[in-house]
Amino acid sequence: MAASDRKRQFEQMASQDGFVAALDQSGGSTPKALRLYGIEDSSYKGEVEMMDRMHEMRSRIITNPKFDGSRVVAAILFEATMDREIGGMPSAKFIWEMKRVVPILKIDQGLAEEKDGVQLMKDMPALDALLDRAVAAGIFGTKERSVIKYFNQQGIKAVVQQQFDIARRVLAKGLVPILEPEVDIHASDKEACERLLLDSLLEGLRRLGLDDRVIFKLTLPTQPNLYLPLIGHPCTLRVLALSGGYGREEACKLLAQNTGMIACFSRAFLEGMLVTQSEEDFTKTLDESCEAIFK
Repeated sequence: MAASDRKRQFEQMASQDGFVAALDQSGGSTPKALRLYGIEDSSYKGEVEMMDRMHEMRSRIITNPKFDGSRVVAAILFEATMDREIGGMPSAKFIWEMKRVVPILKIDQGLAEEKDGVQLMKDMPALDALLDRAVAAGIFGTKERSVIKYFNQQGIKAVVQQQFDIARRVLAKGLVPILEPEVDIHASDKEACERLLLDSLLEGLRRLGLDDRVIFKLTLPTQPNLYLPLIGHPCTLRVLALSGGYGREEACKLLAQNTGMIACFSRAFLEGMLVTQSEEDFTKTLDESCEAIFK
């Protein structure tokens, strides 16, 4: 990637108005995403056909004229999307060169079994090779997700430790990591989880190098503006808000209460888009979703 493109992507991620489209559904979340799009499990056989249908959906969204860098700052892609083409070009290249949307890669390989109230990321023995492929494909940064189910100091600190350990490996490859320690919106002690998470993330930031930059993707907090200290930290490039199961209307309402955060929605972004829609109706739905989140 040319240095000028890298600089423009960095500036876009840091300060441009808009939102991040999370198009990285994988594993167990793929069948549900396809069902919401109107494709039933019975219409495909096996994982290959399932991922083919998923790529068709993603391509339909990305190639639509209403999906571009005027409102969409970046898009998070699944590994299989990075390895495929869109519009006759490698996916990441198409997204940036044709749409001016910054390409991000999901790198975690799913969640481990719950322990101490959290689900850490599964081991990633092939991470270095994946990051090298991402660099070669023109990917700007990465995203890795773990989940906090309920308040447990040991568990939450383990989540943050793992997130920063992976982030440092990403930074070493010249990529910008998105750390996603999601707090379950149904946690009975959600606010307590978020307060400890904030303290732990700030401690992790203090251990980064002066030139390191990271992005956070966090559950919309119970207390509005809780994450302002993260947003103001010199090592933080941006703080994103995940929808976490909220519908689009509720997620946007909560987002409006949090200064400095921008949306990084998946289901809330895809809400209402159906495989059976005409291109006119699909475009209208996509445009309305982009506009609602952008505002």
